[in-house]
Amino acid sequence: MSATEHPLIEARGLSKSFGMIKAVDDVSLEVGHAEVVAIVGDNGAGKSTLVKMLSGALSPDSGEVLVEGAPVKLHGPIDARRLGIETLYQDLALLPNLDVTTNLFLGREEKVSGPLRLLGVLSRRRMRREAWRHVKDLRINLPRIYGTPVESLSGGQRQSVAIARAMVWASKLVIMDEPTAALGVAQSAAVIELIERIRARGTSVIIISHILPHILEVADRIVVIRHGKKVGDLPADGVTQDRLIGLIVGSELSALSTPEA
Repeated sequence: MSATEHPLIEARGLSKSFGMIKAVDDVSLEVGHAEVVAIVGDNGAGKSTLVKMLSGALSPDSGEVLVEGAPVKLHGPIDARRLGIETLYQDLALLPNLDVTTNLFLGREEKVSGPLRLLGVLSRRRMRREAWRHVKDLRINLPRIYGTPVESLSGGQRQSVAIARAMVWASKLVIMDEPTAALGVAQSAAVIELIERIRARGTSVIIISHILPHILEVADRIVVIRHGKKVGDLPADGVTQDRLIGLIVGSELSALSTPEA
């Protein structure tokens, strides 16, 4: 069976506790190739803990993660990156005093060829050329990609830089934690368009967000987490905000479990 016949990412029975608190309780989910899967839930539902196990930032107490049908052990984010999985956290993790190019290649700097490579001399021209190619390919509107610190960019532009950095290195999956939080309408729309272009390039996306209209606009499937458990896994097409809210707060589950008089 070929890799494409398996889900890109599969979580089977993931659980994680912190002391007496069970943050994630026996959650299974799949992410297909070139698919956008949204994970929604109230604050403290376990969403971030779940994706941290998928990104290698946390080890599950039980359960397993499979990539294209093969079980993997993620001992840290570096293991996930080697598998083509990149994570965009809410704080963006950009260095504000450095320019776009330096942030894109931070920790993965390219060196010149020849004897100077042994001295660690960086190929800044090649990195700028590659950075510009990626920015142009993703149609990100930036005034400059070098010489100007990212702290001078708008919130939406900084978010786009962080997404572009993930895209440069992610060959399979980008995980995004609240990518449109604290952004204006126009900036949020630009991020949503960027996610759609990522999918069009064949890269899958997991997105965590509290903003349900954004989720319904961009997601193919929506996974609902409540009190650490998965309570819904629905195709986004045809799902209403009211139904999602009902699953998030538990009112729909209560209605379904209440016997008729």
